[in-house]
Amino acid sequence: MKVDAIVFIQVMEASQAAYRVDNLMYAITQLTQTNLRTVVGSMELDEVLSQRDLINTRLLATIDHATNPWGVKIARIEIKDLTPPSDITNAMARQMKAERERRAVITEAEGEKQAQIARAEGSKQAAILQAEGRREAAFRDAEAREREAEAEAKATAFVSEAIAKGDVNAINYFIAQKYVEAFGELARSPNAKTVIVPADFAGLTGTVAGVAELVKTLGGKDVAIAAGPAVPPSPRRGA
Repeated sequence: MKVDAIVFIQVMEASQAAYRVDNLMYAITQLTQTNLRTVVGSMELDEVLSQRDLINTRLLATIDHATNPWGVKIARIEIKDLTPPSDITNAMARQMKAERERRAVITEAEGEKQAQIARAEGSKQAAILQAEGRREAAFRDAEAREREAEAEAKATAFVSEAIAKGDVNAINYFIAQKYVEAFGELARSPNAKTVIVPADFAGLTGTVAGVAELVKTLGGKDVAIAAGPAVPPSPRRGA
């Protein structure tokens, strides 16, 4: 280890500096070098490179005590430069590189971990939102079916009440409604090209509105209404 240090001195007693030591500057230089080897040699390499203030303090106390009989006070010691051997420098460079690579791997792994956590959290929130959407849709479907059932029940009750009172129009309405519904299901078949209805179909005044609705429902289909013999209100299909 090559160490370059600077020593600041103050002569307090000139006579002692002149008569108690033969060469004051040479003596202080040799004393500083000797104690510098002792202090640096007792420390770890990392401590030498990172704790210059500690070296300065220890040297100052030791050399100031040793030069006191010479009438000299050591005011300050500063380590100017520290140069490790080339092999140690290369080893330190490799160590620093390995440390940087280790930190880079740790940082990358931490980033990947956070990304996976974020993706998992996003998938969780998406699944929760989808489940809530399905629950809301099911609730609305159930509500719609409930309202439809209530409306059907009210209509049935109304027709039943009218039938109980002997209202013939209500009976005709109820029969015609079922008749038109059955006929509509027959006509909706994609294979139906011709629909044959009973000859007295036009005479059923209660089915006029149903036939009009049926024609609208069929859209662009080719439908032929043919007269035939009277049959019970059950439609039949022919090709």
